[in-house]
Amino acid sequence: MALSQIVTPAIRSWQWARPAGCRQFWGWLNAVFNKVDYERIQDFGPDRAASEWLLRCGAKVRYQGFERWQHDYNGLPTGPLGRYKIQAIDATDSCIMYRGFDYLDGLKHVEEIKLCKCIYIEDACLERLSKIKNLQESLRRMEIVSCGNVTDKGVIALNSLSNLEYLYLSDLPGIKKKEMVTEMLLKANSSLEVKLDLD
Repeated sequence: MALSQIVTPAIRSWQWARPAGCRQFWGWLNAVFNKVDYERIQDFGPDRAASEWLLRCGAKVRYQGFERWQHDYNGLPTGPLGRYKIQAIDATDSCIMYRGFDYLDGLKHVEEIKLCKCIYIEDACLERLSKIKNLQESLRRMEIVSCGNVTDKGVIALNSLSNLEYLYLSDLPGIKKKEMVTEMLLKANSSLEVKLDLD
């Protein structure tokens, strides 16, 4: 029997096993990144703790009064407690997930959130986000793009964000009834501009 006939099946089985193992490892690591440290929130304030969470997960933040996006965890600004208030969150390609959303509870100045290509964002995340009182008051703009686990149910939950002015929805295959979704959002907030790029 040739050596290649002996080795090849073992290599094939290793190659097939490896991706699943990698996915499990990264899933576990991402869950660790999303674990909420309530003592950290208490000691350093909600904006600092949320910044650390978001950047640890690969997102970016922009602070009130600043134009530059902060994306480097090690470059987080220091200064007096409470000086840097999160005004915008860009979670593109990040691993933020439901279990980390408690970090958003204390944020009072967030006007913009972008969720793009977020593999862990699902309906429960949008429902949770829409129930946060501070975000109901401050959030003005939101984009949800290429989040495959988001359905009609999650988007409809956003009707609690009464001060939302602009909502962009694109590449969301889970949304099946876009006319109904739009109608329900506008019924709750007639001044909302809903832009759809859904097939």
